[in-house]
Parts: sequence; C-alpha cells; structure tokens
Amino acid sequence: MRRIPFRLLAAGTLPVLFLAGCGSSTSNGSGSTSKAATKSASTSASASSSTSLPPYTVAAKDVSPMSDIQVTTASGKSPAIKLGKKPFQVNKTTVQVKTQGTGAAVKSDELASVSYVAVDGRTGKTLADTFANSAGPMYLKDPTQLPGLVKAVSGKKAGTIETIAIPPDEAFGSSGNSDLGVTRKDTIVLYLKINGSSPNIAHGTTVAPTKGMPTVKWNGILKPATITMPNTAAPKKLQSANLINGTGATVKKGQTLTALYTGVIWKNGKAGKVFDSTGNPGRYGVPASFVIGEGQVIKGWDKALVGKKVGDRVEIVVPPAQGYGSKGSSDGSIKGTDTIVFVVDIVAVS
Repeated sequence: MRRIPFRLLAAGTLPVLFLAGCGSSTSNGSGSTSKAATKSASTSASASSSTSLPPYTVAAKDVSPMSDIQVTTASGKSPAIKLGKKPFQVNKTTVQVKTQGTGAAVKSDELASVSYVAVDGRTGKTLADTFANSAGPMYLKDPTQLPGLVKAVSGKKAGTIETIAIPPDEAFGSSGNSDLGVTRKDTIVLYLKINGSSPNIAHGTTVAPTKGMPTVKWNGILKPATITMPNTAAPKKLQSANLINGTGATVKKGQTLTALYTGVIWKNGKAGKVFDSTGNPGRYGVPASFVIGEGQVIKGWDKALVGKKVGDRVEIVVPPAQGYGSKGSSDGSIKGTDTIVFVVDIVAVS
C-alpha cells in the first residue's frame, strides 16, 4: 500500500512529503485537525482496496534514458520538468546529479530539508512543487516514505541538485494513487535540491528543571515521554519552561513548525495519562508539522512556542482555557476541566 498525504493547510503548504504505506496518525495532539490527516486516511483506504494487484515491473527494453528529462529554471519561477517520449519509465531508482553539493551530508537519522518538483512519468502532469509551496522536512527513517526518494536523498550533501526517476515498485506500488491520478504502472520523476539537514530531536544545552513544574523522562523518539506531576493542584495559568536550550532559528508567528511531542493529562502526584504522542505505536517517531501562532493549534501552543528556538525542548502546562476549553476535546478523551501537559522538541521551522 502506498499513499501521499497532501497537507493543504490554511497557510498554503502543498505536499510536505511523498509518503508511502499506512500508519501516520490523524491526530497532531495540538488541538488542530488538519485536512492532510483526513485526506491521508481516505487515500489509504482507497489504496488498500486494490492491494490484490501484482507488482508492476518495467521491462528492460522499455526503460527511458535520463536524457529525456529536460528541466528549465526560469528566473523567479519554479523549475519545470518536460519529458521526451512518454511514458517515461525506469525499472530501478535512477539518480542523475546536476550539481554536487559541498555542505554536510544528510544522515539516515536526520531531517532533510528538500525542495522538489515531481511529475508523473506517464502523463507529464505536475504532482507537487515545493519550490513554490514551502514544505516541512523529510525524515529519512519514516517507513512510510517512498523508498526511491529515501535512496536519492540519503548520504547526499547539502546543495546537491539532481533529477530522480523512481519506478512504480519504489514509488506508490501496486495500488498507485487515485487522488493524484497515478496508476500502478507510473514512474515518478523529480527535480530535487537538498537544502540541508538537522537532528530529529532537541539539541543544545540541558537546563535544570524549573521548580514546581512536572518532571519529564525522555524515552527516545519511539516511545512517549513520561511526564510526572508534582503532588499539587494544577496551575490556573499557562506555564512553560525549557528543558533544553537550542541554538537554531527563532520560531516566528505564521511559520510551519515541526516537532516531536507527548501530551498527557494532569494528575496530582502521578504520571499523566498520554492522550497523544509522536512516539505512539504506528507514529514511527515521525515529527508533526503545523502552523504556529495563527490559531490553527490550541492557544497554549501558540503562546508558548512562538519565540522559542529550533533545538529547544519545551515543557508546557496548559489550563483548560488555553487548551480545549470548557467543552473538552471532541473525542471526549480530554474533559473541559482537564489541565494538559506537553513536552515538545522543536526540530525545524520553515
């Protein structure tokens, strides 16, 4: 099963990443339900209905030369891909480096910042353009990524520009992608620039815990953090404190922030009950991306995270008025009287 979620958020971000497979959660824990999650779920459902189709393999005689990929880069415009004879097809992921980068190489456990234009090799139709619509970073260890795209980016240096052709079995597989009009026989062609990379975890200087705040035990990216409350009543006002001081870019209102997080419900003197986390099973430790400071997440996040820095690990205590309000969450897991607590690793902004 292969799919690609579109994060068509109000902020205007187009496809954040090409993804394959199933497993990303439809919740982002921050009080915002994105259109991406809904579209992702529907795409996955449609893909799973056709999984009985056998894999499609491009015959050697039908493989197209990479010289058939022509890219124009007019000033002030996104790169445009024009294919020669269609369908353009390959039977293995093929990469042609146009410009060799000189920056740091992208490591397998990092977030890669990439810009790309992608087209369908069968039709030439543009599927995504993140030069025109800024995208969140790509996590190479996310098992739902297109395998061919991971191969093309992993180990490459920042500044590298390349054309990439990904065969069906390393793209959307035997299901194709009905939302994009991609069939099970379609090769995907990209023109891609690697902008840089960064750690997929808070990084900087550890800070002594703030007295009176819950204590946090970090359990790695694949498990929720353990957050234990002091044996006192929950505070009535929003509180936040850094556990790690990062040294990256300052988070600004309106940016797309990418983060790892765990959210729990306050319980006096005990570890809070986890209601959402990027470390939950099936989330694969993949960071979540959302627009900050624009009312697309709960008020507590907007107020606490704007002005922080990439690399920060932030603890936030959110009273009901700054969280889900007197009605609580729509699924009933958080009541209107619940104070909630988050630990958030800010790993990127765009």
